[in-house]
Amino acid sequence: MSLKGIISTINLLIINSCLAQDKLPSAYADLIDPISSKKHLTIIASDEYEGRETGTKGADKAATYIAKEFSRLGLKAPVNNSYFQPVELAKKTFTVDRFKVGDHTLQHEKDFLLISQKQKQDIQADEIVFIGYGISDKGYDDLAKLDIRGKTVLLLNEDEPRDANGTSIITGQAKGSLWSTSNSKRIQHIVSKQPKLILAVSESTDTLMQQVKGKRRADRIRLKEDLILDSTHSDSSPTIAYLPPRTANLILASLGSSLEQLKQEITERRKPASKAFKTSLSLSFGYKIVDVKAQNVLGYLEGTDLKDELLVITAHYDHIGINPDGQINNGADDDGSGVTGVLEIAKAFAQAKKDGHPPRRSILFMTVTGEEKGLLGSDYYTRHPVLPLGSTIANLNIDMIGRIDPAHFSKKEYVYLVGSDKLSSELHRISEDANKRYTRLDLDYRYNDPNDPERIYYRSDHYNFAKNNIPVIFYFNGVHEDYHDVGDTVDKIDFRLLSKRAQLVFYTAWDLVTRDTKPIVDSNKK
Repeated sequence: MSLKGIISTINLLIINSCLAQDKLPSAYADLIDPISSKKHLTIIASDEYEGRETGTKGADKAATYIAKEFSRLGLKAPVNNSYFQPVELAKKTFTVDRFKVGDHTLQHEKDFLLISQKQKQDIQADEIVFIGYGISDKGYDDLAKLDIRGKTVLLLNEDEPRDANGTSIITGQAKGSLWSTSNSKRIQHIVSKQPKLILAVSESTDTLMQQVKGKRRADRIRLKEDLILDSTHSDSSPTIAYLPPRTANLILASLGSSLEQLKQEITERRKPASKAFKTSLSLSFGYKIVDVKAQNVLGYLEGTDLKDELLVITAHYDHIGINPDGQINNGADDDGSGVTGVLEIAKAFAQAKKDGHPPRRSILFMTVTGEEKGLLGSDYYTRHPVLPLGSTIANLNIDMIGRIDPAHFSKKEYVYLVGSDKLSSELHRISEDANKRYTRLDLDYRYNDPNDPERIYYRSDHYNFAKNNIPVIFYFNGVHEDYHDVGDTVDKIDFRLLSKRAQLVFYTAWDLVTRDTKPIVDSNKK
C-alpha cells in the first residue's frame, strides 16, 4: 500500500472512531424527548401541586414525585438511604400575647399597634409616666427633672403645646416649631432617655392600623442557622406602642383623667404637666422562630474509575404558590421545565449505565427547595454537602428552559448561558464544543456580562456552588410575560425546545463525566 493509501486509511479510521464516539452519547440524548417531558411537567405544574411554594403540601407532593422518579430510574438514595435532604428552614412570626392596663385588655391592631423586631419580651410596670409632648426646647421641657430610664411613658406624639388661640407656647407664633413636623425627632429624643416602653398617642394611629391590618408582609423564610444567629443580638432600645386617642382615653379614664384634661393643664399653665399615674401594666410580645418543613431531593449515579469525583446537575422545584385571590402560580417554566430537564437527563444516564456505558465520574441529580426564597436549598447543601464539595468538579444548573423570550421570537433555537467562563475557561470550551457537535443552538451570553443590570448570574442556585470555587453553567431561556405570574402554564411550553436544551446539558455532562481530567479552575471573573 502506498503512503497516500496508508494516510487515507488512518484518516478513515479516525473519522469512523469520531463518528462512533458521537453516536454513543447521541443514542442516549435521544431518550430526552418531548413526549416524556410533557408527561413530567403536566404533573409537576398541575393545580394539585398548588404552585409548589416552599413549606407547603404542594411542595411536598412535588418532592415525593421527584423522589419516586429517581427510585424508578435506579438512582441511589444518598442521604442515609433516603432521597430527601432535610433543609432546616424557619421564619419569625410576630405575636402579641397580652397587653393589659389596669382592668383593660387591649387588642393588637385594633386598640394599639406594635412595630417591633424584638424577640420575646415581657414588660411589667406599676405606673405610667405622662411626659406631655416629649419636647425640650426654648425653655419648655416636658422631661425637666424627670428620670424615665426603664419606665413606661405616655407621649402626645403630635403637634406641640398651644394656647387657647392656637399660638405655639414654644415659638410664640401660630406656626409651630420643628417638633410639630418631625415626630421622628420627638421619638428619638425620648428614646435617648431610655424608657422601657413608650405609649405614643396620635390621631394617625387608627389610619396606620387599617393600613397594616391584614396586610402584614409574609414572614420571611430563611436558613434556621442564620435566623438563630441574628436572634442572638440583644436589643435594649425602648419598645414603642402606638395608641389612638380613644385607647389612651380608655386607660386614662380609669385613672381619673383624659387627654383633653392633660392638654388643657399644659395650656393653662403654659408649662409642662408631667406626672405619674399608678396602675398595673403587663405587655408580652415578640417574634417566635417557627420551623418550616422543606427538603432537597437527591438521586445519585455512581461512576467507575473516577467515581470519587462528582458532577452536580440541579434545578429548583419550588415556585411562588397561591395568590391571595386563590389563583395558582403553576410555575411550568419556572422551574418545572428545569426539573423536567433533570429527570430526563437522569433517565438518559441511568439507561446508559444499564446498557454497560456508565460514567467514569459520579453524578448527583439534585432538585432543590427554597430558590424563590433566596437560593436557600442550594445554600444549605453547599454548607452541609451530602457528598464532598472538594470532589465536585462542576455544577450544571437549569432554571427555565421551556419558553421563548421576546428577544428571540424570530430566532427560537437559542439558550442563554451564564457563568460558563467565570471560573473555568476549559468548562466554557467543553460547553461550546458540545453545542457545536450536537445541538447547534444559538448560545446567547448577554446575561454573562458582568455589567448585566439584571444580575442574572447571582439569581439562581448555581451561584452557591460558584461561591465555593466550583465551575458552573446556568441554562436559562430568559424572562417572558408570564414570569412569576399565573400565566406560566404547561400549554405555553415548547417541549421540543425544552428537550433540545436539556440535551445540550446532557452532552456537556457526558463530556465532563467521561473525560480523563476535570475542568481546571483558572479564572475568577465577576
